[in-house]
Amino acid sequence: MEKSNNLTVFILLGLSHNKNIEVLCFVLFLLCYLAIWMGNVLVMVSITCSQLISQPMYFFLNYLSLSDLCYTSTVTPKLMTDLLAEQKIISYNNCMAQLFTTHLFGGIEIFILMGMAYDRYVAICKPLHYAAIMSRQRCNTIILVCCAGGFAHSSSQFLLTIFLPFCGPNEIDHYFCDVYPLLKLACSNTHTIGLLVIANSGLIALVTFGVLMLSYFCILYTLRGCSREGRSKALSTCSAHITVVVLFFAPALFIYLRPATTFPEDKVFALFYTIIAPMFNPLIYTLRNTEMKDALRKVWCHRTLLKRK
Repeated sequence: MEKSNNLTVFILLGLSHNKNIEVLCFVLFLLCYLAIWMGNVLVMVSITCSQLISQPMYFFLNYLSLSDLCYTSTVTPKLMTDLLAEQKIISYNNCMAQLFTTHLFGGIEIFILMGMAYDRYVAICKPLHYAAIMSRQRCNTIILVCCAGGFAHSSSQFLLTIFLPFCGPNEIDHYFCDVYPLLKLACSNTHTIGLLVIANSGLIALVTFGVLMLSYFCILYTLRGCSREGRSKALSTCSAHITVVVLFFAPALFIYLRPATTFPEDKVFALFYTIIAPMFNPLIYTLRNTEMKDALRKVWCHRTLLKRK
């Protein structure tokens, strides 16, 4: 179990110790995971196979759906497997890999949401310069910056954790490997590292959330002078985006913007940004978006007709 003062495996305590509740959770999360894949793939195919891919907002939405799939897939399959397993074991190497990938795709998603907010700000506040500012080259650059930002964030979290000595106990009070539960197990003083985690994850989440809210404040301020029809369309798009932002950021801020402590409620809050938000994103963006619904209808009705012929 131990190797030169380092554990080789961890035991994930998961969401519950009640077998009946675990089976119920397995069925629920399986349905959620299937819905995540169906919804996000549907959005990606509909955007890619239609004219919407040429519009920056849908270009970013396409990548948001992809990051949602990658992000939830780093956590959900392992969670579902553990719900049916007698012992919820994860190796040290897999634990570190999970830590790195969850923060990588989570960071990319946060920065893509910022890119989408910037796109809406330019579209509403600077409509005459929109085509010049949000060119395809600029959009590609934003996506590259999002990936680089996610990698930088994830690497720093990984480096803060990888050198910690773990001598026991090896039980992680969570359903996946995250920084705070791992800091709790380290057999060294982690006060400074805890502060660095807050400075990294906590401040990134807080600053990003602040910037997003500021951009929407500017958008709402600009909409005062628009026509009722234009205002309604812009508010519909922005309200969908704000819903996604709140679903993702509210629980993340609760967990990461505080000293390095863990609460039992953290596992429930983490479900919001690892499973619930990726599941609702496609619904939020399609049900309240006429262009998206038209694209879905055209692409999938066209494919059905081709199959019949």
